[in-house]
Amino acid sequence: MRELLTGLDRWRAQGRRWALARVVDVDGSGPREPGAAMAVNQDGEVLGSVSGGCVEGAVVAAALELIERDECELVSFGYSDDDALAVGLTCGGTIHLLIQPAGRLSGYDRLAEAVRAGEPVALLTTLDQSGATAVLCPGRPLLGSLGNAELDRVVARDAEGELGVGSSRVRRYGPRGEARRSDVSVFVQSFLPPARMIIFGAVDFAAALSQVASVLGFRVTLCDAREMFATRARFPHADEVVVDWPHRLLGRIGPTLTRRDAICVLTHEAKFDVPAVLAALRTEVGYLGAMGSRRTHEDRLSRLRAAGAVEADLARLHSPIGLDLGARTPEETAVSICAEIIAERSGVGLVQPLGRTQGPIHHQWGLARAIGE
Repeated sequence: MRELLTGLDRWRAQGRRWALARVVDVDGSGPREPGAAMAVNQDGEVLGSVSGGCVEGAVVAAALELIERDECELVSFGYSDDDALAVGLTCGGTIHLLIQPAGRLSGYDRLAEAVRAGEPVALLTTLDQSGATAVLCPGRPLLGSLGNAELDRVVARDAEGELGVGSSRVRRYGPRGEARRSDVSVFVQSFLPPARMIIFGAVDFAAALSQVASVLGFRVTLCDAREMFATRARFPHADEVVVDWPHRLLGRIGPTLTRRDAICVLTHEAKFDVPAVLAALRTEVGYLGAMGSRRTHEDRLSRLRAAGAVEADLARLHSPIGLDLGARTPEETAVSICAEIIAERSGVGLVQPLGRTQGPIHHQWGLARAIGE
């Protein structure tokens, strides 16, 4: 959704009519997670994607019709459906999409404002022809209504919980929010600030990693105590370049880091590494990796133990950093590091080529999503 905002602003300024298609649920293996979005305007222009190309043509046709009718519709494409096969959905599962004309998206301005500002926000939508929407910003009154004040209250309460873990999914209620009923289906879509990656060490590997991490949607901070190396010119893909000792930076921002975030220590010098890793272990960060040879890693572990780190803490440390992909260049190493972060987040365990595995090729992530859609 975040990547659609600039294009939607342009369409709105031009007075164009448009509709938003969102993945609200997936049965089995699907190409995109709930929350993936695509916008279509009255002229057939497209922003975003809901399936990586499998059903986009059919979605455009449906969206154009619904723009003219000014109606919402829940549509599904599945592997066993002749129509879905005709448009190329071959993932083996079923995706369910809600298509809403722009006029049905009440609260859009507040939603867009919060997403741009990197503030947590949830979009609540009933999965029926009304497509009633409401926008939840923590600590503020609900904007809009799902049609009933008691339903609004219950869904807003539940949405706070979904937003807290970055989950987007369908929840079901009675007409007044009653539990254990399924009269009303509500899609709760969570939008969180981008996950953070903190990179320590102004080295060539850090330049490559900041670029790859930025492509994956991380907000990247590069930190090094050496002012001559930690410069914006050397790290143009970093969102922030900080000249400071790593442990001092973590002393300031450590309490704000979550399981969605990552810390990569690329300095492989004990005077930087040990204080940085010790400070990182005091945070809730989901991924902590450190660069260095196996000999460097063993020396680092000895120093960390001497400094008070216990085995349970050290088990969180990924070192040598990255997956064994045979990487040699900084760019290849950056890919291996990000691949390990993805594997850790998804909880897949032993990583293998998909061609040697069985079962679904799309996994549910074990942690909260790193890129709020």
